[in-house]
Amino acid sequence: MINFDYIRVSTPTAAVDALAKDKAAQWIAGGTNLIDLMKKGVLNPQKLVDINNLPLKEIRKEGKVLRIGALALNSDVSEHELVLQSQPLLAQALKAGASQQIRNMATVGGNMMQRTRCPYFYNPDMPCNKREPGTGCGALKGFNRMHAIFGTSDKCIAVHPSDMCIALVALDATVLVAGPKGERRIPFQNFHRLPGELPQRDNTLERGELILGLEIPDNPFADHVHYLKVRDRSSYAFALVSVAAALALKGKTIQDVRLGMGGVAHKPWRLVEAESFLKGKQATEAVFREAANLAMRGAKGYGQNNFKLKLGPNTIVEALKKATEKA
Repeated sequence: MINFDYIRVSTPTAAVDALAKDKAAQWIAGGTNLIDLMKKGVLNPQKLVDINNLPLKEIRKEGKVLRIGALALNSDVSEHELVLQSQPLLAQALKAGASQQIRNMATVGGNMMQRTRCPYFYNPDMPCNKREPGTGCGALKGFNRMHAIFGTSDKCIAVHPSDMCIALVALDATVLVAGPKGERRIPFQNFHRLPGELPQRDNTLERGELILGLEIPDNPFADHVHYLKVRDRSSYAFALVSVAAALALKGKTIQDVRLGMGGVAHKPWRLVEAESFLKGKQATEAVFREAANLAMRGAKGYGQNNFKLKLGPNTIVEALKKATEKA
């Protein structure tokens, strides 16, 4: 790890200005991912700008939305009364991610910004277009058991690692950001990017834009939700496949539904076609199976990850069943 300068800022404006003045600078909050990347030599910022003193830790209701500040800790969000009451899917997803120690350090904004755990990205001696554009994607014909089956390109097949973000894409969250050009709002579904020709870009933030927080609109998904994470071991592992399922039921009829999927794409994957199919249908395993098959259209395996083509729909069905059973 190289030497670096370190400063603290206390306002969002100062944080934005610090990056505008120094292209080699980078913000740091919990540092649970950034420090790992620096130790591996994947990132080498010459200056770290500590933003932990910014007033962005709030969790509160504002009218018909739940507002969560970018510096709210994952552990605090997952246990907050407002989240447990109105957005339990988010709480479940957060508790499925990482260890208790990491959740006590990691922030909501940092969780959104974390990088892929692809082993080729983490190894500077291996080819990786995400780390060093133009060097190739080692995973295409290499070790790709954990890799994407949706939205891939010949430049990258890495997956987005967050659990929290799978719930947020299903819940139609909005990201609030501030930058040199002022503030703007980004629908969560548009925040992360597919790799395309620019796999080095994980999201749609412009240089110097700072995440201020999230807004999650009120919804009817307080009772029938389930976050199902399939992984190699029962704790502290990234998802092979995960599904965030939220249902609004009237009797056995599905009034509304949201589905997000993780471990399958470069970004949190929203199952829009499956959602449309399920609305108005009966909540039965047969219907869930049809929806899952629709959701898997366009999926493509790369050899070692072909098992996800079967695991994916099975996980969707199981998550919907679990959500239906809850009340």
